[in-house]
Amino acid sequence: MARVVIVSNRVPKPGVEGPAAGGLAVALADAIKPGDLWFGWSGSIAKETLLTPRVVTAKGVDYATIDLSKDDYEHFYVNYANSTLWPLLHFRPGMVTFERADYEAYVDVNRSFGHALKPLLKDDDLIWVHDYHLIPLARILRKLGVKNRIGFFLHVPFVPASLLETLPNAVETLKELCNYDVVGFQTERHTGDFRDCLRRMMGYEAEPGKPVKVKGHSVLPLACPIGIDADAFAKIAMRAAKAKDTLRLIESLAGRAFIIGVDRLDYTKGLPNRVEGFSRLLERYEEHRGKVSYLQVAARSREDVVSYQELKRELDRAAGEVNGKFGDYDWVPLRYITRPMARNTIAGFYNVARVGLVTPLRDGMNLVAKEFVAAQPPDDPGVLILSEFAGAAEEMTEAIIINPHDADSITEALHKALTMPLDERKERHQALLAKVRASSAKAFCDRFLGALEELPKAAAA
Repeated sequence: MARVVIVSNRVPKPGVEGPAAGGLAVALADAIKPGDLWFGWSGSIAKETLLTPRVVTAKGVDYATIDLSKDDYEHFYVNYANSTLWPLLHFRPGMVTFERADYEAYVDVNRSFGHALKPLLKDDDLIWVHDYHLIPLARILRKLGVKNRIGFFLHVPFVPASLLETLPNAVETLKELCNYDVVGFQTERHTGDFRDCLRRMMGYEAEPGKPVKVKGHSVLPLACPIGIDADAFAKIAMRAAKAKDTLRLIESLAGRAFIIGVDRLDYTKGLPNRVEGFSRLLERYEEHRGKVSYLQVAARSREDVVSYQELKRELDRAAGEVNGKFGDYDWVPLRYITRPMARNTIAGFYNVARVGLVTPLRDGMNLVAKEFVAAQPPDDPGVLILSEFAGAAEEMTEAIIINPHDADSITEALHKALTMPLDERKERHQALLAKVRASSAKAFCDRFLGALEELPKAAAA
């Protein structure tokens, strides 16, 4: 296979494991190999956006990064990417803010990415661009004379035409996506929504599984669910279950059933509804009082975005209310942490949990659901409660599927999970684990890169 060039907004620090290298880095571990290149923003703010990347090599992989100016960071990242595209693509049009100056900065930063990346490219590279921050990059690279095959993968949901149309530059955004050779989505539903947008908003008929011809260029919409290495994560979880952090947790539980939720502190994750559902469990089912402990890890993110600051205040208050109402001198019902935790530590916590609570209001995939299943001991597995609006729900139908907008639905699911017989827990877990293994990180990378590499040269010209 040709060299793979991964392009993403942020680049993992070479050699770093844990939260800083999680998510995208974990999912792409099977795609990137010695000789490949990973390019993106360094995470650092400089006096001006730099066009000469710094390159660091680790384990044979080149990591190339550029810094952004403060103005570019605010307009490109804080405003357009995370205050326009993020809420829109998570079905929250009422939270969308749009300013032309922000969009222009978004395009300018993509242009800086293109100019900095082009000198690093080789003729036969496969270029794989990731996520909503970089939608215009293919067009910019084409204008710079890049003839390589270029693929794009959207890690977040995609929206139907009726929602996308609320974006003032919706058609322009669709046209930008059509400059790629392959556009990948987490689910068949998101892929279908993209095809429907092409039909309704641009007049292009798109058959499932077939490329679409847009002004002489072919683009292939591809459903390609992201995954994990389930067996490797299970080994991590088994080791971590015997580590000091997990042993401390077990001791503190004092025999109580353990519920866990792990998310970024983000309004798309449905955290207030989740806390309310847990509160109603304790109110409605007295048998669980003093017998269950819920840990919610909600690592702070995007703290310079006002809506995230407001969410943190809301959750701080809600957690305090639950503990104030139901807690006792020897029992804290809700443990609430807003700092990131190491992936290995979380794996050990998953291993000993009776319930995994994954209830986003909307999510592209949600790998927490898959990691929870992989981490469970097969002889005494816990139960996954999963939002129907997570991409994972399309595959993981043996979870307890709920509507996260209904706090009572969360309450009833928690009660069902906590009282579920062992035989049913085993049956559900066995089926879920088989699906998590089949839809692996390797399968994700192989499917996307295979589709990109198989394109005829003319499609990339």
